[in-house]
Amino acid sequence: MQKVLLTLGVMFIAATGFAQNKNAKATIEVDGVCGMCKERIEKASIQAKGVKMATWDVATHQLSLIYNEKKTDLTTIQQSIADSGHDTQDITATDEAYEGLMGCCKYRDPKVVDDHK
Repeated sequence: MQKVLLTLGVMFIAATGFAQNKNAKATIEVDGVCGMCKERIEKASIQAKGVKMATWDVATHQLSLIYNEKKTDLTTIQQSIADSGHDTQDITATDEAYEGLMGCCKYRDPKVVDDHK
């Protein structure tokens, strides 16, 4: 009986060890000013392989993510966003990518930012 319980205990510990959660949650800051920016930022995030959920808040500039750590990392996700023209907390979009944004989305222009308040 003790051997059976011991065997079951070892099997339980082994099974829970392999059932680790591979999904990570993160929040990063991303610059933008409007609903069109929101769509672009979320789409660029989801295009990074392994991102399961991306929600950007226009007012706080916070992007909430759920992603598979085995398939991607925050640097890869931020690079995808920067490639779409938006600065993140760690990666700045190239001038070429930024200039590709529509006029109302030019978050580096103080006048545009004021117009969205």
